[in-house]
Amino acid sequence: MAPLSRSLSSLARHTECLRRVGVFRSFLPNHPFRCGWWKRNFKAVSCGGAGVQPLLQQRGAKNCAASVSSSSSDGQDATERLWSVYSETKRQTEVISTSAVDPDTIFANNEMSLRDIEIYGFDYDYTLAFYSSHLHTLIFDIARDILINNHRALLMKIDAFHYIQLGTVYRGLHPMPDEEVIAMYEGSHVPLEIMSDFYGKSTHGHTMKQFMDIFSLPEMTLLSCVNDFFMRHNIDYEPVHLYKDVKEAIRDVHVKGIMYRAVEADIGKYICYGEQSHAVLKKLSAHGKKMFLITNSPFDFVDRGMSFIVGKDWRDLFDVVIVQADKPSFFNDRRKPFRRVTDKGVLLWDRIHRLEKGEIYKQGNLYEFLRLTGWRGSKVLYFGDHIYSDLADLTLKHGWRTGAIIPELRKEIKIMNTPQYVHMMTWLQALTVLIEQMQAHRDPATQAVVEEWIKEREAMKPQTKDIFNAQFGSLFRTYHNPTYFSRRLSRFADIYMASISCMLNYDLQHTFFPRRTPLQHEAPFWPEQDSSGFGVSSSSFSPPPPLAESDHTGKFKS
Repeated sequence: MAPLSRSLSSLARHTECLRRVGVFRSFLPNHPFRCGWWKRNFKAVSCGGAGVQPLLQQRGAKNCAASVSSSSSDGQDATERLWSVYSETKRQTEVISTSAVDPDTIFANNEMSLRDIEIYGFDYDYTLAFYSSHLHTLIFDIARDILINNHRALLMKIDAFHYIQLGTVYRGLHPMPDEEVIAMYEGSHVPLEIMSDFYGKSTHGHTMKQFMDIFSLPEMTLLSCVNDFFMRHNIDYEPVHLYKDVKEAIRDVHVKGIMYRAVEADIGKYICYGEQSHAVLKKLSAHGKKMFLITNSPFDFVDRGMSFIVGKDWRDLFDVVIVQADKPSFFNDRRKPFRRVTDKGVLLWDRIHRLEKGEIYKQGNLYEFLRLTGWRGSKVLYFGDHIYSDLADLTLKHGWRTGAIIPELRKEIKIMNTPQYVHMMTWLQALTVLIEQMQAHRDPATQAVVEEWIKEREAMKPQTKDIFNAQFGSLFRTYHNPTYFSRRLSRFADIYMASISCMLNYDLQHTFFPRRTPLQHEAPFWPEQDSSGFGVSSSSFSPPPPLAESDHTGKFKS
């Protein structure tokens, strides 16, 4: 064990490794960390996430394809006609203008009216309290030190159909060649039996772990950094042990209270006060709504943070406060009773017959919570940042309404509002339609042109990733497909938003409607054709939805 200890000690001092980590400012800071996967045998780890409507009518493209075929007597004429269509189509996409999507919009996967909501529930971390990047560095440093004192996988992104997004696979801090990934998996598909369990964990024979929340960022970075260090120094190691040791080190950061004490000691450094959680809580309280808090964090930590965000009287806003709830077990395990906690953190022995306002309760379970409060069904709306631990069981088993808080959404929408993104995606979709329609013609001249178009399309696909993040791309999309994360978001969250402050933009009678996007077999509402068979009027185009996979509604501003 001594050589390994020395190696890990040198890791702490290895400035190149830490500089390449950034720390959280270059390699992993902006990647979609909710979707990471860690494969225990080090053959993989993955990540799971915007599109525009096609520019051309399929019928119009078919008409054009027919005209190319019927009017061309030789290959040269066909080639010239095809490139003429290509140039005109590209010219049209360059003049398209769209309305921008407001990043403070609340998007709907399912129709839901706030007039029906009587009780609002909240998670704490990354729902009411938002943290600065200093917290990621703190967790990384503490966990690294725990590894050193006590101590060839891949990190990748997977789409909704279990296909790896080539170009997003990393071994340590280095990208893995596509051909190696394809050889390893005999393609790019990840079988269901090695994916994580329902909650994204690597259990019961599953060899992959899904990283789903923002707290996963330090763990992913530490795994990548240590893995990279071992490979560069030719240290033979067992990947399962590395994963286990890093997991336990990260767990100790929380369980032993090291992170909590550090944050409490300098709360202004770690908690961002700009998300207007206080205003949201005040608004709900002023309208007579009942509110509760269910968090896995301990009371002292929550009390310090909420006092900073809301004020010393924050408990007056909530009808029920539950700490150290142990979600997601809280939603399924009927055995753990509630226990009252005093202001000094002392646990009392008395049996809980009702949940009283102003008191603090520890652990418990949802079934007892429902019995004691009577808060059931669709009159309850619960907000959380982890779609498995916070939302999945509530929507699948208990019929509560759910709201997902996704801080990354704001940045992605701002990127999608840029002319660069709009033009790129519009042209990509238009080019795809051209390829789809022209591929029916098998003459050599047409096929040669279509092959050129296919090469251009393939060259554009990495750009659609890199515009969001050079390593992993969008949280919500793997090139054209939705990510694994995006698919589950659309299933487990009735609504989703960048922060809880988005609620300030809506009155409490508002109904959220999902956008009706056409299914693959449904006829969409295409732009009107001109005489050439193409829709060329920019005014007839709908603004591109921020996430094509998930139906949603939103406010648009020019």
